[in-house]
Amino acid sequence: MEKPQSLKVDCLKDCGNAPKKVLLKELTVALAMRDYTGMSENLADDIRWQIAGHKSFFGKEDLKEALNKNTSKAIIQLHIQNIITHGSSGAVNGFFVFEDQSTLSFCDVYSFTSAGKSAKVKEIMSYRIEEKLMY
Repeated sequence: MEKPQSLKVDCLKDCGNAPKKVLLKELTVALAMRDYTGMSENLADDIRWQIAGHKSFFGKEDLKEALNKNTSKAIIQLHIQNIITHGSSGAVNGFFVFEDQSTLSFCDVYSFTSAGKSAKVKEIMSYRIEEKLMY
């Protein structure tokens, strides 16, 4: 898959007083852009990313390889519907729109190394559902 040159991002505005919400938005955008560098600084070295019904990835290098090997279509739009954080957990849901107008709905559930503002992501559990746009 080619890295998208630009990405339209739709996300509800937040009060800006929730550092983990900002972090989760930035991670979701970086994932859509396949920007490992943008993700890396906020991930624990022993990160675990599990995609429900598929493979799990362990550690930053495994995650980087997985992003580089992804052969999916280019993502042109990202719609973030909700970002929820509480303590050492968080979740983001929404959908990606691909160049052929198909969509992939997602929900990513995050665990952080602590409840602190500067905590890193230690685990991501991702749920994905492919569908076609109806309009």
